[in-house]
Amino acid sequence: MDRLKQIESFVAVATKGSLTAAAHAEGVAPAVIGRRIDALEERLGVKLLRRTTRRITLTHEGAAFLEAGQRLLVDLASAEASVSAGGVKASGHLRITAPAGFGRRHVAPLVPGFIAQHPEVSLSLNLSDRVIDIVNEGYDCAIRVGDLPDSSLVSARLADNRRRCVAAPGYLERAGTPAAPAELMRHECLTLSSDASQTRGWAFLVDGQVTHLRPRGRLDCSDGQVLHQWCLAGLGIAWRSTWEVDADLAAGRLVAVLEEFAAPPNGIYAVFPQRKHMPLRVRLWIEHIRQRFADPAYWTGASG
Repeated sequence: MDRLKQIESFVAVATKGSLTAAAHAEGVAPAVIGRRIDALEERLGVKLLRRTTRRITLTHEGAAFLEAGQRLLVDLASAEASVSAGGVKASGHLRITAPAGFGRRHVAPLVPGFIAQHPEVSLSLNLSDRVIDIVNEGYDCAIRVGDLPDSSLVSARLADNRRRCVAAPGYLERAGTPAAPAELMRHECLTLSSDASQTRGWAFLVDGQVTHLRPRGRLDCSDGQVLHQWCLAGLGIAWRSTWEVDADLAAGRLVAVLEEFAAPPNGIYAVFPQRKHMPLRVRLWIEHIRQRFADPAYWTGASG
């Protein structure tokens, strides 16, 4: 119990940004939270937080442990729900959101099975490449692809994701093939518009460091599927996920470029507001998609 409390307190402090806020949420004194963090750091033998009188920041080890701690707490909540709910059925309305292209291919197809298992749940699915504020807009869960911005939201990693620079053979014949990421600045690049995701730009591994570029072109769009179609039409270079372009690469409709500079995989996440008592329908939805995405055979079949 003490070890679990330590992890819960650490996650609360890391997501809320202060001992006082975490203590207020739990109804205990800040000193209690501080002692738990001290005990956790002593037990692990590393510093997780840098604490000053003005702010709290995560160390490198703390950032890694935060993701693992959040996942552990979500798994524990799901395990408790699966046994403690007993005869209680999930019910009510579930509001979820996902990126448009990914949602059409990998979220929407999972909804019928979930609804069939839980007939007392109704569901609304919003598909948009805009990063939706799920708290203020009233969503229960968002599926996010790529790096997550710092926030007070809780996330559970569902699968790995990798992005690749691709172009149609016809475009490369006309414009040439870039040999380094910096050369993208002289190419037509098909980018998501500013109100969509990828706020940090395209990621590449250069000299052992992940760097971000914001290439430009005459065309941008808030819908990733449109960028995909423009890329197939030979209008420029796009930075797309493997789940979207693998079939085109295999068929020769697209060609991968700058592969030696490809950044390490990022993640596919379920993101949800931090709640002490998460509704059963939300827990079951997250577990439903986690089980499917965790199966390597799912991605092998889906990418074909």
